[in-house]
Amino acid sequence: MEQEIIIKKVTGHEDYLAFVKFPFILYKNNPFWVPPIINEEVETIDHKINPVYQNSSAQFFLAYKKEKIVGRIAAIVNWIEIEELKKNKVRFGWYDVIDDIAVSKLLLEQVVCFGKEHKLDHIEGPVGFSNLDKAGLLIKGFDEPSTMITIYNYPYYATHLKELGFSLLAQWVEYEIKITNFEDSPEKVKRFSSVIMERFNLKVLDFKNKKEIIPYIDQMFNLLDETYNKLQTFVPIQNYQIEHYKKRYFKYVHKDFVKCVVDKNNRLIAFTITMPSFTRALQKINGKLTFFNIYNLLKAIWFNNRASFYLIGVHPDYQNKGITAIIFNEIQKTFNKHNITIVETNPELKENTAIQKLWKNYENRQHKRRATFTKNI
Repeated sequence: MEQEIIIKKVTGHEDYLAFVKFPFILYKNNPFWVPPIINEEVETIDHKINPVYQNSSAQFFLAYKKEKIVGRIAAIVNWIEIEELKKNKVRFGWYDVIDDIAVSKLLLEQVVCFGKEHKLDHIEGPVGFSNLDKAGLLIKGFDEPSTMITIYNYPYYATHLKELGFSLLAQWVEYEIKITNFEDSPEKVKRFSSVIMERFNLKVLDFKNKKEIIPYIDQMFNLLDETYNKLQTFVPIQNYQIEHYKKRYFKYVHKDFVKCVVDKNNRLIAFTITMPSFTRALQKINGKLTFFNIYNLLKAIWFNNRASFYLIGVHPDYQNKGITAIIFNEIQKTFNKHNITIVETNPELKENTAIQKLWKNYENRQHKRRATFTKNI
């Protein structure tokens, strides 16, 4: 006899904890899933803590079979997206389920109802509240370790969505790049970087400590808006979101792994934030931020052979002019200094061919692909 599936709205702190902890059960012993910090994840979805609710509405749901959680999902409305960008969509995120399409169907129906309540016409996901949250269902690379800022899921997720009438929307690709000694790196990139620096009278900033980075952080977020405002997934970043992400992620930043390019007037025209990989450290601490586990995170900064690109921004006036060559040329020096031999790119929209051309100058492999899915409601 088919077991009854019960859908429950997340209402209190215990529900929030259960919602956040469900993937720890679903992906237990999975060597490729990266656990989030439990307290940080609760703060992200808690209406009382995350300032994103100034411009968003959300409801979270858990699916149960015989009092056992078998799935979760978030229904999100970003009002800036709807009112300013005129995109009439309800978002779904934090989508995790057992391999039972009936569970997926009931959870996604909750999102559809939430969307209809707000007179929206289509559903899209998996995404978060904004561009700064994790997005994109993994559709290739299930046997590759995830990162701190990307979604991991089982292959059957996409099967469920397709069987329920969803179609592919945006697609992202990710690359793994081998890092050689700077002397052995492509002369083409080094030469091109030098030419572009001289032609546009640009300068690279090297920071002596993290405090020196702080005056540029707001400029970085503004530059992200200018870089990506033409892309299909764009939603303007709000000031309160900047403050929230400073608080959440700045502690992980190492001064050497941030590179900024300025023009002759000291105006920021490009930047990148990279980090040593926290994948193994986060797997080891398994969501709990104890004193000893903080040590494990700090250890990952200093003793690591892998790194990840997290953010890259280039001013529209300088896009398609080779600025990414400067960024990668400079960050490679940091990678060599810190004995980094492998770096992963952040998810790049499939149509962002300009940045992908740069990776072809290095030994690389396109090892992951992810997508968002959509459906009229």
